[in-house]
Amino acid sequence: MPSAFAQHLIKPLVLPQRPQNAFSTSRPLSSAQQDGGTKKKLQDSLSTLNQPLSHTLVVGTVGSLTEAEQKREISAPVVDSENDLLRDAIIAKLLVGLYAEGIDSYLSQATEAETEAEWWADIERSRWNLALYLLQTIPSRLLNLTRVVIQTLHVQNLPLTLSAFTPASLRTLFPSSDPRRSSALQEALFPHLRHQSLSVTSSAILYSPFTPTPTSPGNIFAKCWQALEPLLSLTRLPIELTRQECAYKRKELEKIRDQRAESLGCLAHMRNELALTIQEPQRIHACTRTLISIVKDEPDTNGKPYSEPIVELLALSTAVFTTQKVAHQKFLESKELRRPSRLTLMWPRLLLLPPLCIYALRSAYASRASLTELARDAKATAEGFVKGWLLDPLKDVIKTVRAGSQDGVIIQKEGIAADLASLERMTLSLAKDQLKYDAEQLANLSKKVKLGDLTPVLEIYEEDIRSPLKSAVTGTLLRSVFIQVQKAKVDIDQTLAGIDKLLKSQELTFAFVGVAPAFGIVYLLGGTLFALWYGGRGIGKYGGKRNMCSVWSAMR
Repeated sequence: MPSAFAQHLIKPLVLPQRPQNAFSTSRPLSSAQQDGGTKKKLQDSLSTLNQPLSHTLVVGTVGSLTEAEQKREISAPVVDSENDLLRDAIIAKLLVGLYAEGIDSYLSQATEAETEAEWWADIERSRWNLALYLLQTIPSRLLNLTRVVIQTLHVQNLPLTLSAFTPASLRTLFPSSDPRRSSALQEALFPHLRHQSLSVTSSAILYSPFTPTPTSPGNIFAKCWQALEPLLSLTRLPIELTRQECAYKRKELEKIRDQRAESLGCLAHMRNELALTIQEPQRIHACTRTLISIVKDEPDTNGKPYSEPIVELLALSTAVFTTQKVAHQKFLESKELRRPSRLTLMWPRLLLLPPLCIYALRSAYASRASLTELARDAKATAEGFVKGWLLDPLKDVIKTVRAGSQDGVIIQKEGIAADLASLERMTLSLAKDQLKYDAEQLANLSKKVKLGDLTPVLEIYEEDIRSPLKSAVTGTLLRSVFIQVQKAKVDIDQTLAGIDKLLKSQELTFAFVGVAPAFGIVYLLGGTLFALWYGGRGIGKYGGKRNMCSVWSAMR
């Protein structure tokens, strides 16, 4: 089944009714009684082309057309236009199907090259990934090195011994004097060097003389760095060569991708020519040759004489289904442009994971008592956190939302009323004893006291302070002072009541502020665990990191 892109391109290629001489030169046929089942076979071949196209199906259809052509040549004084139309429809459908198959083939190869190039680019960007990739491919590199050494020993008629693998023997077997050219030993370890020379960076690292830098006698750190410099340089060399290998493979894959994209563009531009070929059958030869030249990536041989349309279609099918795909696979394998196999990428984990698991299990079993205690403490901490910082504050929030708090936060209403009543009694008693108020005047004074007006008491106080000693002993100075103290207490109570009212109006805000840190901790912890668990599975608001990268690549 063609892809959506190919279907979009071939959708306008509707096969109309064509004249009798489409794609062929007619020869007279016999009557319908002498048809010999040719029409039925052609109809079956046309219906068979509704299934996905393959090279075997094309060969079988071409065989049916060839057989029908041979029967027509044997017996025929009359033209059978129905058979000619069936044959023309089959050839047109084969041409359009092979065109769509070629588009799908180039599209899949371009997509594969783009995917592999992105993988090599990810390795190239990170030194950690480069080191890990170098570790993963060490067995294959050593195997190549061993094979090259054995072949070299065989060519030079030298015996195969363990001493042949020493550094001195290897330098003798693979001498290298030109820094810009790699030796067979280096090419065995890093195969990309067969296709390109050493870079300036790697050459400088490999052939640096390690001349000691003069330092002061007392500089210990400089001496240590000077001693470690050759080792560090040799450590940087494999990483640099690995980076060059990844860059080389990425560039080759990008070149393949661009070539396939260019071929896709040429095929897409051929849609109008293909539609014109269906309308004008005599153009079938030129159209088929152009398609073959695009698929094979070879110049069109215009000087070559044209063959029968079915022969040209068979050649196009061979190019689409076999030649081009095989050449593409061979090119990728010859330059090792695909990523390593899953086993190659997984062997360090498969090798190191079992011993690490066994060691972890043994350590856990040896310290099981402390681990049990740690688990209990963690459980108690989690329970205390959930109960004390999540559930209880949430209950308070719900209680506040449902009913609110009837009690004061700082002071109670009963305390304020008691202080005010005490002030009223003290004021009325002083007014009754000193000012001789009657019942009506006392009632008016009681109303004034509730409003905070103590004018009569202040007038008595003003009279008493004229002779404070006498008033303190025989007068009402002390009673006036105590009444003012009580009045100050009532004022303080009323101020606290106002503050209490303000706090009660923001009680829900304070409740949420109290539970917000716990919710923040839970949110961050849950988000981190969710990202660790589902981070590589393409789940999330935007489909995960890999899907976002693929979207950005598609947009680019």
